[in-house]
Amino acid sequence: MHGMPSILPLRVENLVLEREGRRLLDAVSFILPAGGITALIGPNGAGKSLTLRLCHGLIRPEGGSVAWSTGDGRIAGRPRHAMVFQRPVMLRRSVRANLVHALEALSFERAATRADTALARFGLSDLAERPARLLSGGEQQRLAIARAWALEPDLLMLDEPTAHLDPGATRQIEGIIAGLAGEGMTILMTTHDLGQVRRLADRVLFLHAGRLREDAPAARFFQAPASPEARAFLAGDLLW
Repeated sequence: MHGMPSILPLRVENLVLEREGRRLLDAVSFILPAGGITALIGPNGAGKSLTLRLCHGLIRPEGGSVAWSTGDGRIAGRPRHAMVFQRPVMLRRSVRANLVHALEALSFERAATRADTALARFGLSDLAERPARLLSGGEQQRLAIARAWALEPDLLMLDEPTAHLDPGATRQIEGIIAGLAGEGMTILMTTHDLGQVRRLADRVLFLHAGRLREDAPAARFFQAPASPEARAFLAGDLLW
């Protein structure tokens, strides 16, 4: 993709997160190699979004570690992992200016040209001068992914990327995610939509009550879930 060494694999070892005396994540460990789409799934409150935030460095664990192959997940001074939130943060400026700002903040050369490339890549050129906060939910999510893609990450983390979107916008975002993975970008995403997991994921990490219960290829997870919690979850009987 960019001819630099990769920050992957990511090694997550024995992550522990506690809040107000409650253990929200308990000894979560997995290795994320380069390539493919990994879906982090589980009931509400399982710890999915917290795991993403820990991987991205937004919060610190009480125990355990998040280790990138480059040491700090940066190459040439820039972070090589990006995150798109369930409700993307849009600056109070145009679509194009949102992209340019993100690139200039990390000292990318030719930020304006790269922003235009991202606009074209994600079908946003016609909306370039529109205020970003006035876009529809699906358009905002496309812009958030474009903004992340423009930063050339090795790993793109997506937190419930279609949670608030209608079916048409959901299909569009799913197509974008599949396309990015097809181009070699590694995706780690949370979702509550099991149909989406079936359509997109190569691998499933199943969390329940802060513990990683299963780590399996997606097809095997759906065909033969190994844990009783996963079987209950797939049957719709495990809500939290």
